[in-house]
Amino acid sequence: MLIGYARVSTEDQNLAMQLDALRAAGCEQIFRDEGVSGSETDRAELNKALAALAAGDVLVVWKLDRLGRSLAHLMQIVTRLGAEAVGFRSLSEAIDTTTASGRLLFHVVGAIAEFERNLISERTSAGMAAAKARGQHLGRERKLTEADVRWAYHAITSGMMTPRAAAASLGVSISTLYRSLRRRDPGSGVTIDAYD
Repeated sequence: MLIGYARVSTEDQNLAMQLDALRAAGCEQIFRDEGVSGSETDRAELNKALAALAAGDVLVVWKLDRLGRSLAHLMQIVTRLGAEAVGFRSLSEAIDTTTASGRLLFHVVGAIAEFERNLISERTSAGMAAAKARGQHLGRERKLTEADVRWAYHAITSGMMTPRAAAASLGVSISTLYRSLRRRDPGSGVTIDAYD
């Protein structure tokens, strides 16, 4: 059975062209999401369409971007369909995974997507390494400044305050204070047992 899926992003867009193309392709059942962005992976009608498919069925869309905006999401859906012995057909791009050439084309698209992901990952790693080499902090902003950590270290090691009291006066948890102290001086010897 051919099951169609149509989607428009805004309420004022019209599904008529997609529905006509899906009916002309022989779809017996058509699910439609209206006013739903393609970047949303959890779509009510798409979920119903996927649930309605059985082995031997084919999911048909007018165009690839109707199914999903990201190539990663498209690959995820079509890989899932293939694992369930369900075909996929995109009318505009003439991709049909029920044929050998269609499967080949989709695998080429998938290989290009994986290559692109690897390039992005390599660029991200190189950028992070360069930022670390320049002394930049990566990740969330630290809750304590260097001055806060120096003050806490002095207050604790001089016996003016317990670590818990220092953490409370700085408005952070005791574990945040200990992490900051260890980062400043890993061999400082400031421990809960010794000072709390």
